[in-house]
Amino acid sequence: MDLVQSEDLVAERPFRFRIAQRAGMRVPGVVFASDELLRDAGKSLDQVVNVASLPGIVGASYAMPDIHWGYGFPIGGVAATDVADGGVVSPGGVGFDISCGVRLLAADCDRAALRPVLPAVMDGLGEAVPRGAGPGGVWKPRGARELTRMLADGCRYALEQGHGEERDLRRCEDGGAVPDADPEQVAARARERGLGQVGSLGSGNHFLEVQRVAEVYDEEAAEAYGLAADQVCVMIHCGSRGLGHQICSDHVRAMEGAMARYGIRVPDRQLACAPADSDEGRRYLGAMAAAANYARVNRQLLTEAARRVFRTEAGAHLSLVYDVSHNLAKIETHEVDGGRRRLCVHRKGATRAFPPGHPELPEDLAGAGQPVLIPGTMGTASHVLAGVPGGDAFHSTCHGAGRVMSRHRAARIVGGKQLRAALEADGVAVRPRSPKGLAEETPEAYKDVDAVVDASEGAGLCRKVARLVPLGVVKG
Repeated sequence: MDLVQSEDLVAERPFRFRIAQRAGMRVPGVVFASDELLRDAGKSLDQVVNVASLPGIVGASYAMPDIHWGYGFPIGGVAATDVADGGVVSPGGVGFDISCGVRLLAADCDRAALRPVLPAVMDGLGEAVPRGAGPGGVWKPRGARELTRMLADGCRYALEQGHGEERDLRRCEDGGAVPDADPEQVAARARERGLGQVGSLGSGNHFLEVQRVAEVYDEEAAEAYGLAADQVCVMIHCGSRGLGHQICSDHVRAMEGAMARYGIRVPDRQLACAPADSDEGRRYLGAMAAAANYARVNRQLLTEAARRVFRTEAGAHLSLVYDVSHNLAKIETHEVDGGRRRLCVHRKGATRAFPPGHPELPEDLAGAGQPVLIPGTMGTASHVLAGVPGGDAFHSTCHGAGRVMSRHRAARIVGGKQLRAALEADGVAVRPRSPKGLAEETPEAYKDVDAVVDASEGAGLCRKVARLVPLGVVKG
């Protein structure tokens, strides 16, 4: 398709731009952003157009304010297809790190209480949290049978084995486990990669960060979530590691071979897909759900590691605020053109943001709306948002700051030791695995997370609840 030019973007209202349908597009494109953020969107807008060609797509091909280039779909992309009308599922609409997501924990102490023991806490976390690209995790499953239980039952199985507390299930998306997971669709190589990585951060932009609540914008919602001004929190950002990556690779390959049989043609081979209710579609959705359960166990095990360190070094307890994914495709029911439809909603680098009263929210969060967790960059800030009534893009919003610079370029502009010194001079204790990995994640490599959140709220996708700033970070 033709490249998207600036004149192709029409401002419909503040923070909402439209790309009109053209040849090959089944729906228009809608981009939520400010004029400034759009300048960093670049070629990812072409991917918004390509996604609009998917069979069964409804509404629009949506892009969040943190949009940037991805595999097939842009990162920050949302697309829903009508399952009953040939709607497809595309692994590129989820990505390689299936169920990459964020977990926020609230400590029963404030910054003043933590300050004298922060170095010991950070040293303890640095030792307790496995990270890096290879194997190594908090929990080594006892063979294939135990891994299968993790894939099928997610955090419920972790809790059975003594890893966590009951609140952890209530405050996790899907009650801690996607119900339609099918471990039989996870191939041997994916299982092999997953066996040695349960309870590990991985590398790249994944982290465990000790934070404090710097600002509260919505007192009522913050109280419902268990947050207060100057409270200490822990944010964990990671996903399904090598297991999820292998599942994506396996099913992209399978769908590439199946598209001709279903008469599907896409403008980019990275958009390989199959009808959601086909054999290939169901197999992928079952494997993807199993990877999501693995990712949740992964964050659950890291939660327990952090709890042990806080209990030992600070005499404090960490309670789960919420855990939500931002790389997932889910079968959901939404209103489209005046009727309720069963949709396959792809959120890739986008976060589900259910409104107050939604039936899938736990009772103690129903009045406030779903917590939405937005990690920022080292040395800047992260945000807690809430879902709102009438939220656009099938109740979706942003997922983070959004990259504007490659890891290679970022590592060229700043050295890891230099960056660590600068962060620690600003009061952020840093425990990196390697200087190079730290440099690749310099804040300059990302958009301004505050601007992304302001655009998301301005577009009516969510509302701000609290802003968190870092006290210490553990990086892969």
